[in-house]
Amino acid sequence: MNFLSTVRDRLKQLDVLDKRMKKMQEALGRIESRQLQLMPKACFSSNEFQVYSQWGEDGLIQFLVNNIELPRKVFVEFGVENYTESNTRFLLINNGWSGLVIDGSRENIEFLKNDDIYWRYNIKAECAFITKDNINQILENNGIQGEIGILSVDIDGNDYWVWDAIDSIDPAIVIVEYNARFGTGLAVTVPYDPDFIRAKAHYSMIYYGASLRAMCFLGRQKGYAFVGCNSAGNNAFFVRRDLMKSPLMELTVEEGFIGNQFRESRDKNGNLAFLTMEEEAMILKELPVIDVEQQKRIED
Repeated sequence: MNFLSTVRDRLKQLDVLDKRMKKMQEALGRIESRQLQLMPKACFSSNEFQVYSQWGEDGLIQFLVNNIELPRKVFVEFGVENYTESNTRFLLINNGWSGLVIDGSRENIEFLKNDDIYWRYNIKAECAFITKDNINQILENNGIQGEIGILSVDIDGNDYWVWDAIDSIDPAIVIVEYNARFGTGLAVTVPYDPDFIRAKAHYSMIYYGASLRAMCFLGRQKGYAFVGCNSAGNNAFFVRRDLMKSPLMELTVEEGFIGNQFRESRDKNGNLAFLTMEEEAMILKELPVIDVEQQKRIED
């Protein structure tokens, strides 16, 4: 057997192993999901488990969909990269949902369209750079309108402004990224910029998004109750008020806030800086934000 044949055989073996590992991962997720249904926990945050989500969102989502009368098992998620790690993939595979995912990278969308998941399940992928001015049209062009089950927003920048602009769909559950570094005191977001890219906005990579208080302020305006955050401290969960029932509980910002547990700040050379929360706060204090409650710009 020549060298190339050996390499091909090894790659085939690795591919088979990878597929088996994925099946084991999905099976473990199904077991976790069934356990949640058999032994529901009133405390939202205690339901975390991870299958395809970045942190424990898979378990939190399962808890919500098991305790809410959903209008449609349809999701929209954007900022998914290549969708190997996402908030809705487990719903797609385990719960038989369908949905639309959006990402600004053509390479990521092509990867997804060439993944087995794209023909095995009812999912559509769209390549688009999302702004507050185009999001509703993108949804309508893809046949997504009216009531849906879940909207998941994670675009590392204009998250507040885009959620605010969405009026063509009416999600039962909204999952939106918040920037815990802004703390709990102010309802602030980065100023809207249709070309916002996190890596270009500031070298530190921590200047993006909005505070949890800003997201809760917007949620109340749109008819949603804040029910909690993931333990990593970057995703907030909201449920439409007409669907709220026990064991779900609405929380204040102070009751539900969780500080970020990860350290991703960068220095001017692009290296991880491992800054403390106080050091990160000093950086953000020097950068402009919009107070959405007071409707004014804060420069410093």
